[in-house]
Amino acid sequence: MPPGAFIISLDFELFWGMRDKRTIEGYGPNILGVRQALPRMLEAFDAHGVKATFATVGLLFFEKKDDLLKALPALRPGYANKDLSPFNGHIDGIGGDEASDPYHYGASLIREILKHPAHEIACHTFSHYYCLERGQTEEQFTADLEAARKAARSFGVELKSFVFPRNQYNQRYLAVCAAHGITAYRGNERSWLYGGRNQEDESKFRRAFRLLDTWLNLSGRNCHPLPEPGDVLPFDLPSSRYLRPYNRKYAMLDGLKLRRITRAMDHAARSGTLFHLWWHPHNFGCDLEENMAMLEKILSHYDTLHREHGFRSCTMNELATGNA
Repeated sequence: MPPGAFIISLDFELFWGMRDKRTIEGYGPNILGVRQALPRMLEAFDAHGVKATFATVGLLFFEKKDDLLKALPALRPGYANKDLSPFNGHIDGIGGDEASDPYHYGASLIREILKHPAHEIACHTFSHYYCLERGQTEEQFTADLEAARKAARSFGVELKSFVFPRNQYNQRYLAVCAAHGITAYRGNERSWLYGGRNQEDESKFRRAFRLLDTWLNLSGRNCHPLPEPGDVLPFDLPSSRYLRPYNRKYAMLDGLKLRRITRAMDHAARSGTLFHLWWHPHNFGCDLEENMAMLEKILSHYDTLHREHGFRSCTMNELATGNA
């Protein structure tokens, strides 16, 4: 039996991932906090020999607005809900460069990640593209993906792994990903709680049960079989658990949250399966010490499983290509 695998993927998006949900006035501290949180996470990963996959929105690969505007795809998402598209006015209002607008530019942060070559920079689409929303098309998705790949290449990065924004997994788009060199994607947990839906079809009922699943075992361990050589590319490396950020209201339940994660890690290490943990860097943007304390406990548990069971940390592309 091959050793189990531990993947961490982060949805790295700054305000592009929140612009249709929150305001800078209300959520800005979380976004600004990424600039302190990201180096701390990289330091912790290095200390424990853990690799991470940073699924990065293509719009972050810029330092100046002029360069960003030149890189926009000509074909853009035609969402029925126009507010979902950053091309309908939002880009016009961003600052001129990273120094004046740290909410929308991420070039310096990407360079920080690249100083740690064990990690992978992956694709989170160019514009935080929603693959299940009404009105968008396969052709528009293709144009967005091509823009993301071009932006990454300006940093010497070839995108090999893919994460669907808002986990809006769309089976039809996998062939497009494969044609553009994508080897792996993060699928959703197999429970009905986590099946991909657009915003119109999502329900408060499912969201409430996903919250409870943070502490109570409603959806199972969500450990998954490792890729087989004959599987069709791109490989599905499904999520196992979202690392929900610290919340003072629920702090008394943090022990249950940690146990939910570590017990699933135990199972993956002993059964030779995959445990895939994910979150957003901006989740650590506030309450950094509390969030880092939780991460440190998880990474320390990985250390134990690595020693005792050969549990291995790898990037998404490494596991997909057999290089883990």
